[in-house]
Amino acid sequence: MDYRMEHDALGEVPVPADRYWGAQTQRSLENFPIGDDPMPSEVIRAFAVLKKAAAQANCALGKLDQRRCALIGRVCDEILAGELDGNFPLTVWQTGSGTQSNMNVNEVIANRGNWLAGELLLHPNDTVNMSQSSNDTFPTAMHIAAVESLRTGLIPALKELVAACRKLEEQNRDIIKIGRTHLQDATPIRFSQEISGWRGMLENALGQIELSCGGLLKLALGGTAVGTGLNAPAGFDTAVAERVAALTGYPFCTDPNKFHALTAKDDLVFSHGALKALAADMMKIANDVRWLACGPRCGIGEIRIPENEPGSSIMPGKVNPTQCESVTMVAVQVMANDAAVGIAASQGNFELNVFMPVIIRNYLHSARLLGDSLRSFNLRCFSGITANRPVMEGNLHRSLMLVTCLNSAIGYENAARASRLAYENDLTLKEAVLRLGLLPEADFDRLVRPENMV
Repeated sequence: MDYRMEHDALGEVPVPADRYWGAQTQRSLENFPIGDDPMPSEVIRAFAVLKKAAAQANCALGKLDQRRCALIGRVCDEILAGELDGNFPLTVWQTGSGTQSNMNVNEVIANRGNWLAGELLLHPNDTVNMSQSSNDTFPTAMHIAAVESLRTGLIPALKELVAACRKLEEQNRDIIKIGRTHLQDATPIRFSQEISGWRGMLENALGQIELSCGGLLKLALGGTAVGTGLNAPAGFDTAVAERVAALTGYPFCTDPNKFHALTAKDDLVFSHGALKALAADMMKIANDVRWLACGPRCGIGEIRIPENEPGSSIMPGKVNPTQCESVTMVAVQVMANDAAVGIAASQGNFELNVFMPVIIRNYLHSARLLGDSLRSFNLRCFSGITANRPVMEGNLHRSLMLVTCLNSAIGYENAARASRLAYENDLTLKEAVLRLGLLPEADFDRLVRPENMV
């Protein structure tokens, strides 16, 4: 491999000749050979947005000339288009402030820009990082990446699943089935009502996630090293936030308290809490679906789900609820990620949190997993659910909990006696009531009407 020599404050470092990064990136690459978790591409793209916005703000405030501003913007556009992929090799497991990833982006922009210009116009620190610090750029990139991941990935997938719920409700509004509590028979419910419970969970989770975006729209940029804004011109924070908003289409604004923005990560904790709530909801929905579909002959079997692939290497004909299992594994991972995000956010010391890379890695991992799993679950399982009407009807009329509607006519204790007699002697509820002489047959038929119990 061919190398070129790059330098930083510690001296010269050989860097691969076919890459645009510089000395600080190379040092990090050599000093942190840990794991195989690269800095998420969403963070790199977010850095490209903020570096372009910072150049525009610096230019508008008279700190940077138009030619250098345009050159920085051009390289940032190349990063956003994926044309410079392969130039961002650093691991998540680096300095906790993300300084080395900030410098990785600075170096790539400077070296690529100078190559395009044919002369040394850009310096990674003095030009590309002008009016900035890693301490305010990395948390800004975190917020930009988080909002982008929610708005373009997770939220649309969640809305699609809500729409699928509404369609499924409409298709099954006429079906009455037995309800279940404690995994035991309960009083009747419309199948559409059961589905509406799932929809309500998803809509509530959607509202919580959208609410959490409010805190993520506040940017730390302009606080520089410790929140005081040292070396940033007056008005830079507002100007750069306006340009980030213009470039992304989202209403980003400057955080009015930069000291909070640098040292606290509570907005990401709050938002990831909403992701964890969605994961809990998806665990419940996926479990409901696979319980209701269990069988096909020796389980509940009240619904049928799509058969996507053979389920066993030894049992011919077996088909398993694999999409449900995938969703539940994703839910477990998101809940685990939440623990890491919360613990990392609690570790801020004085003016800076230095657990930022692991926070954003886990946040984006959760958002991506949830978005992907919701789409797959909807496409390959949920939207294909069909009711097994004969089984639902049979279970409904065999259920002893229909006795609940007789409480007002024969009293709770007599209703319990009838239910117990039916269960112990394998009788229908009607046979038990008549055997005990609790009601005439005509009154039983008039009172025990499942359609009036929902």
